[in-house]
Amino acid sequence: MSVLRLRGVGLRRDGRVLVGGVDWEVEEGQRWALLGPNGAGKTSLLEVASTYELPSDGVADVLGARVGRVDLRELRRRVGVAGPTLTRRLRPESTVLEAVLTGPRATLTAWGQSFDEAEVAAARGLLTDLGLGGLAERRVGTLSDGERQRTQLARVLRAGETAASPELVLLDEPAAGLDVGGRELLLDRLERLVAPRALVLVSHHLEELPPSVTHALILRDGGVHACGPVDEVLTGLVLSDAFGVPLEVRREQGRWHARRAD
Repeated sequence: MSVLRLRGVGLRRDGRVLVGGVDWEVEEGQRWALLGPNGAGKTSLLEVASTYELPSDGVADVLGARVGRVDLRELRRRVGVAGPTLTRRLRPESTVLEAVLTGPRATLTAWGQSFDEAEVAAARGLLTDLGLGGLAERRVGTLSDGERQRTQLARVLRAGETAASPELVLLDEPAAGLDVGGRELLLDRLERLVAPRALVLVSHHLEELPPSVTHALILRDGGVHACGPVDEVLTGLVLSDAFGVPLEVRREQGRWHARRAD
């Protein structure tokens, strides 16, 4: 079953083409890496997939619904999104802990709700993994941009670890701002997302991809450069052409690595 289908999708802003002519389909259970040079259109495409940007051209179907023809508020409840441009959804008066606790319930406020000890413990453990353990009682409105982004990520991941997890999870550079230890804990969390949810993860680094990634889409200059099964796309030849630098790519124990070719 398709959870995301884009046909000829383009996005323009202030007369500038951010992405154009994109055909892309994500099936249930697939886990996609979205890669490309800076300015290639990765975040813009993710915003269309999340329904927070309507395509200027083409059509976008998300979870079987045509974007622009349905109630987006209801559709967005079924899509988990975390990224630097989407942290505005968090309520500034909520605590960090409340923002994470309400993730599985798809609400933005904890008012009138109660949470059991297991829910609170799971949320606190996730915050600790993402380096936010000491900020659990802080108000979201007092956080830095990076802290807000990690809070939104924790909210999505917590929902993704439950039976009520989003049907489509979209993550824009989730490892940004994390040290090596935090990155590894994040990858472990990503592996726990309840199947058969679909995942799309934007990254600048192959080392940040979880072993369970099944497919990859590479953008260049706002268009599709390569798209398909991960072993066919994440090759030295394809990535060297996409980034304009000779690269050597290898995979060891499920993890990807890239370095400049000699």
